[in-house]
Amino acid sequence: MTYRIFIDGAAGTTGLQVNERLAAHPSVTPVTLDDAQRKDAAARREMMAASDITILCLPDDAARESAALAAEVGARVIDASTAHRTAEGWDFGFVELFEGAGDAVANSARISNPGCYSTGFLALARPLVRAGIIAADAGLTVPAVSGYSGGGKGMIGRFEAGEMPQHGAYGLALAHKHIPEMMRYAGLDRAPIFMPSVGAFYAGMLVHLPLHAASLNHAVTAGDIHDVYAAQFEGSPFIRMGAPQAGDPEVAAMMLDASALAGCDHMEIFVFANADESQFWLTARLDNLGKGASGAAVQNMNIALGLDETAGLSV
Repeated sequence: MTYRIFIDGAAGTTGLQVNERLAAHPSVTPVTLDDAQRKDAAARREMMAASDITILCLPDDAARESAALAAEVGARVIDASTAHRTAEGWDFGFVELFEGAGDAVANSARISNPGCYSTGFLALARPLVRAGIIAADAGLTVPAVSGYSGGGKGMIGRFEAGEMPQHGAYGLALAHKHIPEMMRYAGLDRAPIFMPSVGAFYAGMLVHLPLHAASLNHAVTAGDIHDVYAAQFEGSPFIRMGAPQAGDPEVAAMMLDASALAGCDHMEIFVFANADESQFWLTARLDNLGKGASGAAVQNMNIALGLDETAGLSV
């Protein structure tokens, strides 16, 4: 059986990446609207009604409009925007994070894709909060860097025209749009200090979580933290432990390349520590367009359709 998938917003960076993955998918046919119709509500509604799933690759306001159109015709939707990540009635599409999340996505008509930065942060923070290692009211700091494709067509054009710095920090008002989902799904009562930045590379991402051992709920080793992650993500084709880890002599000379997973749909988790394990440096590495966006949308689509969750994806 071949499923029909409507990409609403196929001209954007995320939409193009979704379309590329679906073009190679063995069980689906992607469909889009031409430029003359892509903003036509009637055409979009009709396409949604005729498709098995609609993937929204749109700015937040446009995604809300499309979600309303989908509701009118009873269409199943995966929203890659920020618009519905903490909205009631939507299932958060990070299936590796919560027990039963895969079943929820499989049976859902409204699935919200996680944000790229929050995907990395949640993979690091949620398992440690759940294990009682990090307190819900912990004061966390989250430095991160993304490839410039995360800013969409506008930022891509500015970088390629030489109008952007080689590395620049933003979100300086401490109100980044990913913070609500980071708090909610990590189980935090206090907002982390989130410090996003953009580098002069197209795709890839490093999300860091530095921790002082003295600030944790109880004493742990780097090995303990590694084991929490290994147990949380055991069997996942999309999240794996990176190498080397804390204690490996190679760590001292290591340079962690933010773009190493560009073009891939999986994520790596690293656990580093100083010699006496009084400080920990935890890192998630992923492609902001892969597990951080389009790859995750296709993974959720596969689950929603009852297909192999790795179909059409690079793992």
